[in-house]
Amino acid sequence: MTSPAEQLLPGTQRALLHRIATAQAEGRSPSMAAAVQRQGQVVWHGSRTCVDGHAPDADTQYRIGSLTKTFTAVLVLRLRDEGLLDLADPLEKHLPGTGVGDVSLHQLLGHSAGLGAEAPAPWWERTPGSLRPGLADVLGEREQSTMHPPGRRHHYSNPGYTLLGALIEAVRGASWAEVLRNEILEPLGMHRTSPQAQAPHAGGWAVHPWADVMLPEPAEDLGLMAPAGQLWSTTADLLRFAAFLAEGDDRVLAAASVAEMKEPATPPETGDWDGYYGLGLQVVRRKGRTLIGHTGSLPGFLAALWFSAEDDVAAVAFANVTSGVPVGEVAAELVDIVAEAEPRIPEPWRPLPEVDRELLALTGPWYWGARPNVLRLTPDRGLELQPLNGRGRGARFTARPDGTWTGLDGYYAGETLRVVRNDDGSVDHLDLGSFVFTREPYDPAAAVPGGVDEGGWRGLGS
Repeated sequence: MTSPAEQLLPGTQRALLHRIATAQAEGRSPSMAAAVQRQGQVVWHGSRTCVDGHAPDADTQYRIGSLTKTFTAVLVLRLRDEGLLDLADPLEKHLPGTGVGDVSLHQLLGHSAGLGAEAPAPWWERTPGSLRPGLADVLGEREQSTMHPPGRRHHYSNPGYTLLGALIEAVRGASWAEVLRNEILEPLGMHRTSPQAQAPHAGGWAVHPWADVMLPEPAEDLGLMAPAGQLWSTTADLLRFAAFLAEGDDRVLAAASVAEMKEPATPPETGDWDGYYGLGLQVVRRKGRTLIGHTGSLPGFLAALWFSAEDDVAAVAFANVTSGVPVGEVAAELVDIVAEAEPRIPEPWRPLPEVDRELLALTGPWYWGARPNVLRLTPDRGLELQPLNGRGRGARFTARPDGTWTGLDGYYAGETLRVVRNDDGSVDHLDLGSFVFTREPYDPAAAVPGGVDEGGWRGLGS
């Protein structure tokens, strides 16, 4: 019997094709290519083109623009995990002489360093990188390059990622492109992703806003700006990258560090509570699902990659046109189509392979004062504490070697949960960041701070 990951229903496939066909026609793009992956397997590829007989396939390169930033961020996190730097380090510690070295690496990764969005004129995306031979040519004068106080707000910065690329080269002693190839592309089998176009590849075009005529766009080598937007890739390769972003890969970056990339780097902008930027990753919330990935554009090209962890579905969309096609929305809708037409089938429930009776004895109701909570044992041998009514403070916890537990999320993220025992080994209470949880509401037998009134619970007339 064919597993759900191996094929899509004909109606789903038609809906996917209809979506990109509509986008190509209404957006007037010379071509579009898109693909969908479910449960780690490519389940659909589609394309549309204005040239009969030359439809792009999964091996056709398009330029992916700022999707390149996610690759650069992964390389920086690798350096951190190897102990070669800390994200709190000022740039000056590893790359002196930039004039903006007081900003931190974390701020550069999350676009909160306060740097300008673009390099000084001429327009860097349509001119050779040789016009900007040094970092000073990318940053310009300090007054021009700094827009906001560091760490205060998100302000997208292409020069910021140029600095990160230079940092990688300084620490590794090799070019950004070489480090990228050796540390990400080769381990993940992304052999059709490259800084320069490799045939077969699409050509970039601009389409006249008021007439159905086209103009070729230049495909410049961006030089020092390459870490911000240089790469060319294919739908097949980017779906491999999506699988990596979903779960991590110890050959490239551990799952915990990939998860760190998905956390908010700065608070969302006012009124923008449905999305944020992490460390080289965009995260958006739409239609009840969280999408993780990045969009990209350069003259002649638009690209988007989104992954939904809840649905285990990823989608990539490309167009070879400067504007007109909302590829970010198209890729998101491809995820929606598959997730809604063919919802993810959950794994069968299975009992734990063995019983930890000490942990099992901790499960069940616990009371913070008079508020009931439930402690559950999770399949990964962690603990989860949640209010009984589902509202309020809760968290998952992971075990420490010393017998305590560390909060993983929510209000108690990073806080310590301790099991406090009596002299005979029985459990007196749980201590969570100084909060006492007891087996009965204000249990008189437990060490409740402030004590418990000897009269106990009473009615109105007592």
